[in-house]
Amino acid sequence: LIFARQKLQVLAELPQLDAADRITPILAALQGQQRFGDMWVEHPDSDEGKPLAGLARAFGNALRPALRKAGLLTDKPNTGLPRLHIVFVDGRHAFVCVADTRDSAPWPLGIPRLKLLPDAPSRSALKLDEALLTLMTPEERELLVKPGMRAADLGAAPGGWTWVLTRQHLKVISVDNGPLREHVLETGLVEHLRADGFHWQPETPLDWMVCDMVEQPRRVAERMATWFREGWCKHAIFNLKLPMKKRWDETRMCLELFQEQAGRPLHLRAKQLYHDREEITVLASPLR
Repeated sequence: LIFARQKLQVLAELPQLDAADRITPILAALQGQQRFGDMWVEHPDSDEGKPLAGLARAFGNALRPALRKAGLLTDKPNTGLPRLHIVFVDGRHAFVCVADTRDSAPWPLGIPRLKLLPDAPSRSALKLDEALLTLMTPEERELLVKPGMRAADLGAAPGGWTWVLTRQHLKVISVDNGPLREHVLETGLVEHLRADGFHWQPETPLDWMVCDMVEQPRRVAERMATWFREGWCKHAIFNLKLPMKKRWDETRMCLELFQEQAGRPLHLRAKQLYHDREEITVLASPLR
């Protein structure tokens, strides 16, 4: 579900809610359901949906006590139980849904609330921050992103992704003909090579390679595959910039091309992150 922000199972659609009493039909739709560990009231993250934010907040405050009284909601959030979602598409039309907390976004509307720190070299830093948070479990991050590991950042300037890696205490070779921000170099963890990220290769294998170069997605996929085929890195996070039309067709073609040319079986996770634009972010790792 590369382009889905949240994954929900629909229990009921309520297309003609009475604004004077929306709670009763929702409780009726939940008859026979087990208790939920949490409840979120949401709306589409769009220009049309944003005016519903006030309704979502107010209705959530009214619905929670009613759910608890009916024995349908725990007193405190419990991630071990399914999560109830009420999704308004307008003031009278809502979907009653359930999410498996192990297989859904852990943030309302599927939006991670990340803050761009003042010393971040660029907003693109948020993309790698979100990728590490979204595409890996906490256990995987602890195991695979360790201080002292060595990484390459292809197309690094002005240093946003390099900066994120140094905050994880990785040693980074930043490859770009353009300049990096001075404070990124001052970390002592960065070697800046003025070279073309599409042609440079490391002298010895690295733990990580990351890439956010603006280039044709198929060309990026082929170059990323070369890194794995030649054994230049163990893990990679890279972006594929997609065309405005037929995004899924291009995505499927690029991922198939990458897997065919990588020369070994890899575990892929791909997602259009909240901080991505016309692109998807891909995590590639060896099968374990």
